[in-house]
Amino acid sequence: MKMKSSVLSVLTIVMYAFFNTELSVAAESNANVTIIYPKQGQCPRALDEVPSLRGCTRDQDCPGDHKCCVFDCGAVCVAPAFRKPGVCPPRRWGAGLCAEFCSEDSDCANNEKCCSNGCGHQCTVPYTGKPGVCPLILWKGICVEFCSEDNDCPNDEICCSNGCGHYCTAPYTVKPGRCLAPQSTVMCAEFCYQDGQCPGEQKCCQTTCGHACTEPC
Repeated sequence: MKMKSSVLSVLTIVMYAFFNTELSVAAESNANVTIIYPKQGQCPRALDEVPSLRGCTRDQDCPGDHKCCVFDCGAVCVAPAFRKPGVCPPRRWGAGLCAEFCSEDSDCANNEKCCSNGCGHQCTVPYTGKPGVCPLILWKGICVEFCSEDNDCPNDEICCSNGCGHYCTAPYTVKPGRCLAPQSTVMCAEFCYQDGQCPGEQKCCQTTCGHACTEPC
């Protein structure tokens, strides 16, 4: 019995020492963990510069702010590309020149972005939508594209669908005040569709045969 008791005691001590060592190593390992974050910027689409270093495996292998990027020649360190704010405008009809005038936004002047023209890439002013929303489509208009984006329209007008094409119009607006009782008119016509198409404080009010801009009451 004494022999068995001694053996059990020795095994207990060995097991305790083993687990205590494992816990100490694990705690030490967790304390020494270093989180490595990638550097700012994105890898360029094409390699158009001499790499500062070849055969990298992570951004931290590269000097300065250079990033580790993979191209056909392998992983190399190159300067990062930064995307400018804004989005490329909708592509117009057909394709542009099949040439690469830029590869990244950083190749473009001022706030221009490197955008696809349908066949190549070129520097383009980013799309900036004007404030306001398009009025409701009451019926289908003519199937002609008078504009493709808000920048094609003068002043505060925006490019809206007419149900078949696009045209420039004042954004939908509801001005203060209310319309008077329908005014009699000798001609049935729609001189306006919503308040935003009327000058000053005038509202688009119903007549006895259409709509017209009228001073509110």
